Amino acid sequence: MIYREFQDLQLSALGMGAMRLPLIDGKDENIDETAAAEMVEYAMSRGINYYDTAWGYHGGNSELVMGKILSGYPRDKFYLASKFPGYDLANMPKVEEIFEKQLEKCRVSYFDFYLFHNVCEMNINEYLDEKYGIFDYLMKQKKNGRIRHLGFSAHGDYDIMKRFLEVYGEHMEFCQIQLNYVDWTFQDAKAKVELLNEYHIPVWVMEPVRGGMLASLPKEHAKSLQALRPDEEIPAWAFRFLQSVPNIAVTLSGMSNMEQLEKNIRTYEEEKPLTAEEMDTLLNIADRMVNGVPCTACHYCTSHCPQEIDIPSMIKLYNEHKFTGGGFIAPMALMAVPKEKQPSACVGCRSCEAVCPQQIKISEVMADFTGMMK
Repeated sequence: MIYREFQDLQLSALGMGAMRLPLIDGKDENIDETAAAEMVEYAMSRGINYYDTAWGYHGGNSELVMGKILSGYPRDKFYLASKFPGYDLANMPKVEEIFEKQLEKCRVSYFDFYLFHNVCEMNINEYLDEKYGIFDYLMKQKKNGRIRHLGFSAHGDYDIMKRFLEVYGEHMEFCQIQLNYVDWTFQDAKAKVELLNEYHIPVWVMEPVRGGMLASLPKEHAKSLQALRPDEEIPAWAFRFLQSVPNIAVTLSGMSNMEQLEKNIRTYEEEKPLTAEEMDTLLNIADRMVNGVPCTACHYCTSHCPQEIDIPSMIKLYNEHKFTGGGFIAPMALMAVPKEKQPSACVGCRSCEAVCPQQIKISEVMADFTGMMK
């Protein structure tokens, strides 16, 4: 197992995420505890020492199951991470209640790593609002040794992350972002990594294979990669990409079965960063995979929109939602946008289309996006 230095710790470069544990009858809240325990035992024996859970994973059962399983191991043999669930605004006044319950569920007296969960457009104002006392409470727990290292995870865009960092950046020890070779440009992950580097904050990775999407590729893309590394399996390319990005400490993989775990551990037995040619090939494949609406964010359109819709931002969300085949990112971001500025507010006047250098049929995109959100 490859290890990364983080302050005075040696963390396994591959961490086990507990968001996609094996299930019984395919029901998300019904975790197969026996299979999960076998996976943890195998992970422990092969050197994985970082385990990540959260309040809302598996309908609230992930913390319970991981706490039960990990209680069978010496506390100094693993690092446990959980998160404050600010993705639900109803939780904002409940930080103390939730934190105490999490310790109980996880059967620990402290968290090695604790995060503000999912800093994004929907909750940034609440996370920064002192009346909820979230930051003050978590800093108090850190002072008392019940949180060893404090950080945050983010699905929000660059500007949201920057806003959070401008207020709390000096106190954040790590940050978890969605990072893979598709999102390097598609979700502007490269710029987010550079932002974190400016603050000297190490990067934790989530969604390294984008929910399994990058574990298998269309034949023409797979063939291009196999020509460069005949013995490298397709899922491993996602991890080799991450091994090529500086400042990444832990890569979390939500493995659902033993086969995935075994393969990923084999990948992390040694470092094999990409060559310049391999990196170019992989990023070119990523561009071809996305193939979204070719908006360059020139903003000519916005000056001609009578509704004053931020069209480039809406197209960016549209591309994400269409490529992913749904998901929570676009609906979550739209929650922070006033109704009168959402795609549904488009009146179809096409004034924007008259000045679009890319000749995008913007009114059709807005109508399609509106339909997808119903």
